[in-house]
Amino acid sequence: MSSAEQHPEPAPETHRPGRWIALAVLVLAVLLVAVDATVLGLATPFLSEDLEPTGTQLLWIGDVYSFVIAGLLVSMGSLGDRIGRKKLLLCGATAFGAVSVLNAYAHTPEMMIVARALLGVAGATLMPSTLALIRNLFHDPRERSLAIGIWGAMASAGAAVGPVVGGFLLEHFWWGSVFLINLPVMAVLVVVGIKMIPESKNPAPGPWDLPSVGLSLVGMFAVVYAVKELAAHGGGWKVALVGVAGLLALVWFVRRQFRLPAPLLDMRLFHHRGFSGAVLADLLTILGLSGLVFFLSQFLQLVQGRGPLEAGLAELPAAVGAVTAGLLAGTVARRFTVRVVVAGGLGAIGVALAAVAAVHRDTAYPLIGALLLIVGVGAGFAFTVTSDVILSSVPKEHAGSASAVSETAYELGAALGIALLGSIVTGAYQSFTDPPGTPPAVSSAAHESLGGAVESSHLLPPHEAAGLVSSAQDAFVDGLHLASVVGAVVLLATAAAAWFLLRGQELEEGIVHE
Repeated sequence: MSSAEQHPEPAPETHRPGRWIALAVLVLAVLLVAVDATVLGLATPFLSEDLEPTGTQLLWIGDVYSFVIAGLLVSMGSLGDRIGRKKLLLCGATAFGAVSVLNAYAHTPEMMIVARALLGVAGATLMPSTLALIRNLFHDPRERSLAIGIWGAMASAGAAVGPVVGGFLLEHFWWGSVFLINLPVMAVLVVVGIKMIPESKNPAPGPWDLPSVGLSLVGMFAVVYAVKELAAHGGGWKVALVGVAGLLALVWFVRRQFRLPAPLLDMRLFHHRGFSGAVLADLLTILGLSGLVFFLSQFLQLVQGRGPLEAGLAELPAAVGAVTAGLLAGTVARRFTVRVVVAGGLGAIGVALAAVAAVHRDTAYPLIGALLLIVGVGAGFAFTVTSDVILSSVPKEHAGSASAVSETAYELGAALGIALLGSIVTGAYQSFTDPPGTPPAVSSAAHESLGGAVESSHLLPPHEAAGLVSSAQDAFVDGLHLASVVGAVVLLATAAAAWFLLRGQELEEGIVHE
């Protein structure tokens, strides 16, 4: 088969005019989602003080966004393939901005959880749409690698901008202001996107199968919920029942996809070893990272006593490393092979997480900054290359579904990471011993969360308050050490798996589609 027959896209489409301007608009959505995810960590101490959530409610506030996104991404990616990715992106962006206002003005923990869930529904439309549109804008493999690198770099930039801007807002306004920063970004995306982003969709997609949508959502949500409850409270027949129901729903979903003439998700994508290996690497990597990252801002603020802006600036090395590595990832992977870059990046993150076990309350910042830089570089290399592998492994007509699988792995890993590693931190934290004479009400509030301990200590005499906060901080750091070790084991095992699963994968070739 000739090269022309293997790659039938016409030359003008390969070099679409205005593609870089369109990319600049698309990455605004990525920036938005990344900023929203990172500012929540900084706002947690303030949110805890104002809304007074229980420890379980605080975890739900942190992870329900990812739960809902994980359940809906495949459905939304497939919907974008059918109705048009540009249309889905702009509708989702408008909804994201509107629901951000609801998040900003939530006045109870329950309302905040609902608002975060609705934000997840809107967010599920954004990420697969952006990656799918990149796949259809850039048909030249090297240009696409650079575009994906920019896409990933902007996500990392959002991780940097979020804490800094969020820290500034938290020092001058109330915690809800961190959600309102979404509005101007959304306005720019919608207004400019209408003009600059070309529409794309599958020319023969078939119907959108609503039973599959329901099975995907119920299955993902139930499985993640069961894992969360098991990690936090132990087993029980109710947790087992929910978990089994979720697994059955996912099995039913998979079997249904094989029978449908136009499936919501083409399961044959997983027959490609590079595709499956990249998805698995994404899921396990985020699982190992996310729970730790969720508690890092609390460590910097509530243990080391930094202000929110200072804590945001302290996290910059991770974003700087990720941005730099993301932009270089395509070139490096072509020189040293995909598996060397991905496995090497994951291994570096694993070693850095293991070193977090040596961090204590009085650790000087240079060590923390160096570890964050290593994590950022490793993640920038690994995630950019795996995203490139996933997109180049499928026909452009299925770009939305493939992008959704990639993002589902990311969000599911985040949800599981917060549930498992977050529960490890919470479990270790709640075991600390109160100073003698601590009133029951103060003790109860202190054991709910570290923020609750700091706040409730104000009701005690200075000497007793210092003892309570010190005990709580020590317990929190112990939990952080345990979670970091578990995360390190997950990352190192994932690096080993990626080394074998990505054997022979090369970015410049990909899969041939007739």
